[in-house]
Amino acid sequence: MQSDWQTTEQGAIIEGGTGDLAAELTWTAQGTVLCRLDQFATLRVSGPDAQSFLQNLLSNDIRNVSATQAQLSSFNTAKGRMLATFLIWRDADDYLLQLPATLSEALRKKLSMYVLRAKVKITDASNEIISLGLSGSQQILPEGCLELPPLGVSHSTELGCSIIRLGDARFQLNTTPEQAKTLLQTLAGEAKPVGSRCWDWLNIRAGTPVIQPETQEQFVPQMANLDLIGGINFKKGCYPGQEIVARMHYLGKLKRRMYLAHVESVALPGDELFSAEMEGQACGMIANAAPAPGGGYDVLAVVQIASRDTHAVHLGSLQGPALIFESLPYPLP
Repeated sequence: MQSDWQTTEQGAIIEGGTGDLAAELTWTAQGTVLCRLDQFATLRVSGPDAQSFLQNLLSNDIRNVSATQAQLSSFNTAKGRMLATFLIWRDADDYLLQLPATLSEALRKKLSMYVLRAKVKITDASNEIISLGLSGSQQILPEGCLELPPLGVSHSTELGCSIIRLGDARFQLNTTPEQAKTLLQTLAGEAKPVGSRCWDWLNIRAGTPVIQPETQEQFVPQMANLDLIGGINFKKGCYPGQEIVARMHYLGKLKRRMYLAHVESVALPGDELFSAEMEGQACGMIANAAPAPGGGYDVLAVVQIASRDTHAVHLGSLQGPALIFESLPYPLP
């Protein structure tokens, strides 16, 4: 079975992986893998007012994003419901916002509605930036990457990329199409190429939610654990939905949380969940789902806390397959 990447004459990586998802998931769970993150797009926010513009719109304190520190954040409705989640990092004076490609253009237009007289430009930078996901051994990365703090950023002249540490064994590498071929050649001998669905599974196992079209306006940030993974700053100024988010935090009214679970069935974002306690009404929703290495699907499920604690939770209906809950890599309150 051949495992290869396709490249253009300009060096841009087109696709990777073997096409055998089961084998790729096994490699991902057990070894070192590399994948192109084509499921994501990147927006560039530039201009003298870029920082203040984003500070007034997002759930986190954008002032903490620097050349050495990336950030998770969300963009919400006035009712505090998430329209998008972002991984944010800097490119000189510009801010780069990574989100699902399926939401990119709609969110670019939505954010542009807030520009008004601000000196800000929002463009799609996806053709300028190649993002790769690396999971497993870090011996192939420059010395010191393991010492990076969570979401810490390092810049490697040797590899021609910036490196964001996403977890103990997981990194995102951002480079240009021109430099991507050299980067690939450097890493190819140590990491197996896999498809982007393997990265989706790793995000789920890390407990990192990614808002999809099917889940827009479904969750307040705390329901998807953004408060637990550093995606909300409760001391910053106002932004859309801030009053709802703050009230939930300070008054302790949260009734739903996001859990890691496995189900022996196909699951999709937006699928409803049911328990006997709710008498026919949905008790939750699948936020993210991906095929698991051993079969079935691993999911991030936003569920009524009371239902999760006292009843079986089923996919699709009370007669559907039951979710098997597992521990997240971070503690729940």
